[in-house]
Amino acid sequence: METIDDVTGTTPPWDPYARGCPSRDLLDRIGDKWSILVLGELGEHGASRFTRLRKRLSGVSEKMLTQTLRALERDGLVLRTVFPTVPVRVEYELTPLGRTLREPLKVLTEWSLRHTAEVLAAREEYDARIEQVN
Repeated sequence: METIDDVTGTTPPWDPYARGCPSRDLLDRIGDKWSILVLGELGEHGASRFTRLRKRLSGVSEKMLTQTLRALERDGLVLRTVFPTVPVRVEYELTPLGRTLREPLKVLTEWSLRHTAEVLAAREEYDARIEQVN
């Protein structure tokens, strides 16, 4: 689906390789370590509370998870719902736009699982070569 510029009536020339392009900023957001994991977790398990997300995403700090969720909410990928209970309950879930990332992220996750051993072997080989040079 193409986005039409409201001012010019044309499709903007998005170029993620150009500095300052909004598409590059978006790739940075969805390619961020914690964003990928948050989007994957919400896509896989549905709506979740902050504490559940924090437990599932081993190693994420409270501050980083908060920043990531806010950024994803700002980008329209995650919806934050506050329930007026005592204590207040907050849940996060993917928006319809966020759900469109489920398949690409699933493919990336499957690729990483399939090729982790090869990457680890390549790292060991590289490190050994570098050690020999030093």
